[in-house]
Amino acid sequence: MGRWQPDARGRLGQAAMELYAERGFEQTTVAEIAQRAGLTERTFFRHYADKREVLFGASGALQELFASTLAGLPRSVAPMDAVATTLEAVAAEFRDRHAFVRQRQAVIAANAELRERELVKLASLAATIGDALRLRGVKEPAASLAAEAGIAVFKVASERWTASTGHRELSDFLQEALTELKAITAGA
Repeated sequence: MGRWQPDARGRLGQAAMELYAERGFEQTTVAEIAQRAGLTERTFFRHYADKREVLFGASGALQELFASTLAGLPRSVAPMDAVATTLEAVAAEFRDRHAFVRQRQAVIAANAELRERELVKLASLAATIGDALRLRGVKEPAASLAAEAGIAVFKVASERWTASTGHRELSDFLQEALTELKAITAGA
């Protein structure tokens, strides 16, 4: 009966996250995820390529958001300011998602393969930002430096936000990290 209810993808994602938290990522099977969601394995594979995609399936959309936001900014905006504005746009996508992000990070932290995949995701985001900056006419090494610095700010702010109670927004932590970056580079 349950498989005819709406939002199969959401139900599968929720079931997967619950099982990952209860049993661990490696010990959870696709069959168990589908069963918990009241769906079939076939339905799972219509929505996700594999069980890792529950955790990383939104990476493409995140890359697109970074690229499109940067592309939409006036060329007169300095590279690091453009990255900061883009980080703010990305942070808006994480509103009301603290509990999910916190649970996702706990699953990733408990598994070496997933930690590696997270690093690959961050490297891909940095490459996307660098490409978008180069399209804006930013030369090397400034484009790569701004992209890598932006991802470092995003990573540090995300880690601090995830470890927090969730009463403050990700954007607050991003602003703090950007301020710290400016402070440490001002003395250089």
